[in-house]
Formats: sequence, C-alpha cells, structure tokens
Amino acid sequence: MEKKITVVIVTYNGENWIKKNIDSLLNSNFPIDIIVIDNASNDRTINLLQQYSKIKLIQNQRNLGFGKANNIGIDIALKNGADAIFLLNQDTWVFESTISNLVHKLFENRNLGIVSPLHFSADTSILDSNFTTYFDRYKTEIDSNSIRIVPFVNAAAWLVSKECFLKTGYFEPVFSHYGEDRNFCDRLHYHGFEIGIVKNASICHDRVVKLNSRKIILQSQYLILIQLINCNQAWLYSWFLGLKLVFGLPKFYFKTQGRNQSIYLFYKLILYYFSLLLNSKKINQIRVQSKAGTNGLIFK
Repeated sequence: MEKKITVVIVTYNGENWIKKNIDSLLNSNFPIDIIVIDNASNDRTINLLQQYSKIKLIQNQRNLGFGKANNIGIDIALKNGADAIFLLNQDTWVFESTISNLVHKLFENRNLGIVSPLHFSADTSILDSNFTTYFDRYKTEIDSNSIRIVPFVNAAAWLVSKECFLKTGYFEPVFSHYGEDRNFCDRLHYHGFEIGIVKNASICHDRVVKLNSRKIILQSQYLILIQLINCNQAWLYSWFLGLKLVFGLPKFYFKTQGRNQSIYLFYKLILYYFSLLLNSKKINQIRVQSKAGTNGLIFK
C-alpha cells in the first residue's frame, strides 16, 4: 500500500524512553518519516535525538504543551504530503508490523478517522490499565472482529487520516496538557468519523499513572470545559452537564481523596465554572470553530 505516513512525536525530558522509541520506529516494516517536536527539554533528550540523521527535529523555545506542539508537526506533515499521521507518545515503542497493520485497516475502512493499536504496559504482556477502560467498555466489532469501534481512546498512539484532520481541524489550543484528545474525538464524531482499535497492532506504553491534588483539579476542570465546547450537544445542555460535573466530580473523588480534598475540589470547580460563564463568548467561538473544523489551525 503506497501511502505516505509521518510519525509525529512530542518530547519533553524524555531521555529515559526516546532511544527505544526511535529505534523501534526505524525497525518498522512500513516506510515512515519522523518529526520530533521538543518542548524545551532540559535533560539529554536533544543530544540523543541529534544522533539520528533520519528524523526532523524541531526545538521549541518553551513548553507549548501536548496539543500545540503536535499541531506544529501535523501542519508540517500535511504540507509535505502525508496521507496519514501517526501521533506517538515519547514513552512508547512499537513493533515491526504495528504501523503497517494500522495503515491497512485505516485505509480499508474509510469511515475511520483514527485507528489505535492495543496498548500494553512496559512488560509487553498486560494491557495498560487506563487503556482497558476504553477497550473493554465497548463491544462493537467490524471487519471480522479485527477492529473494535470505540467513542474514545487516549492519544498515546493515534494513526489519523489526512481527511480527518482536514475536516476536523487540529488539537484545540485552549488545552495545555489534558483534554485535547477527548475534545478532538468529540469533534471527529461531529464530522462523521469513527475511532477503531486494531487488534493485530500493538504498542508498549511505559508509564505509571499517579494522581495528586493538582492533577485531579486540572483534569476535572478540563472535563468541564470539554462538556461546554462539545459541538455534538446543544449549548444550554452543555452548560447543564458542566454544572453536574462541578458537583459530581468531588463526590467521585471522595472515597480516594477524603472529605477536605473533595470540598477543596468543589470550591475550585465552582469558581472555574463561573469563570467560564464570564468567558462564554470565547466558549461559543470554540464551538463555532469546532463545527467549521478550524480548531488549532492558527498557532505559534
């Protein structure tokens, strides 16, 4: 299958993973271009990347976050004629046939905008704990049970078609680190695409998920924002769902975080919600951009 595939990787202090990541890509049985966008790493990441002559390295002067940095790579790849872009986290590695299997399934099923491999943990044998949440919850199968259709899968390893980016836009730059992928999936559905997990393609994701108070607050705030800018929902209903999250998320975290932390989370979320109300014009602008497919097309 003659398709031009570009891999885009965003790095930030990734010296522990980047060599294994790049080496695995270079051993792929499908020809690829590789673009790395570094978010001002201060470890040995740049030195390690400069040892590879086959990658295009772009060094940001500051940390732009996940979405904005990816947008730079996506834009370059599309302008250079990529038929699809493989967005890959720095703390992952692929197998020889991962990309080729993803490519075949993506272009055999034109309704798919994103295909994802199975995500295994670093031991290569157990599915990543967060990934199982997305994979096990939904049972819609197509193509002789080789693809599972899901409403969402995290963006650790997305193969995204050119057509999907052209209709859906890029990552919404209002998000800094969390929430970009969920918002993109909402917009993808609005524009008529689906998401598939390909069962004969795999990656390993070498990470340990840790929750702290700051992370819980930030992720909770972004969950509210995701609801408010979801173009699949009516404007008033989105605000109603956002308000439900203000009350529901502290209750959800009560068992693990305790009473005081839950009260503090509620305080932060109610203030955040009213700050969004004061910026409802901006919220509406993002919703309009989502329907037009222009999110993230203007960036620095």
